[in-house]
Amino acid sequence: MPVESSASRPQAIDPALDLSIRARLAMVLIGYIPLLHVVLTVVATVLVASRSSAWLATVTALTAIYLLPPLIVRIATPRSSLTDHHYCVGSAGFLRWWFSAQCQVVFNRVHLLEELLRLVPGLYSLWMRLWGAQVGSLVYWSPNVIVYDRSFLDIGDRVVIGADTKICPHYLARSASGEMELVLAVVSIGHDALVGGMSLLPAGVRVDPCEQTPGYRPLAPFGHFRDGKHHRTQRFTRGRTDNE
Repeated sequence: MPVESSASRPQAIDPALDLSIRARLAMVLIGYIPLLHVVLTVVATVLVASRSSAWLATVTALTAIYLLPPLIVRIATPRSSLTDHHYCVGSAGFLRWWFSAQCQVVFNRVHLLEELLRLVPGLYSLWMRLWGAQVGSLVYWSPNVIVYDRSFLDIGDRVVIGADTKICPHYLARSASGEMELVLAVVSIGHDALVGGMSLLPAGVRVDPCEQTPGYRPLAPFGHFRDGKHHRTQRFTRGRTDNE
């Protein structure tokens, strides 16, 4: 048998080697945003409490926790600026997403913060709109629903999202060239749809109006749930998606 030379063998690409020092530094610095969020909230609350009433200190804390992050994301990284589904790790588009993701980390780690909002009907949907999500009226968020990339979500009216459902509009995968890249796409749920409990809705999933997805089931990225069935409308080749 012929011996394949080492020069002719395909070499695995280490994504870390493709990142510039500038990109790595940016990712590290942006990674401090959750800590900065917590520190800013505590410091502002303590300062206001020491100079004013407890009521005003409470308002300051709630404003710093719930309002500051979505407003920053809405201004700095609007959804309209991230329309390409694929971004190489370390690219400008990736860093814009990384910034918005880090602004949401505190809520992803401390789920109680969102559960408290869901106690008041309509309040959580209003808060999601602050992030840039499109959320209709009378949407019911069951307990323990987890949402990532809150800006990349389109939900119609009278939608019910089952308990323990996870909505994640992004994932990381290797491209055809072997580079690691971010895949980011809006998750869309039509009017009067019901998402079964413990579901997983990844990037690009669409659920048609009046459909009911089964519980305990992950849908495929860019899948389309219609006519009571899950249709894989995309095929995946090393991280890229192409129409079938």
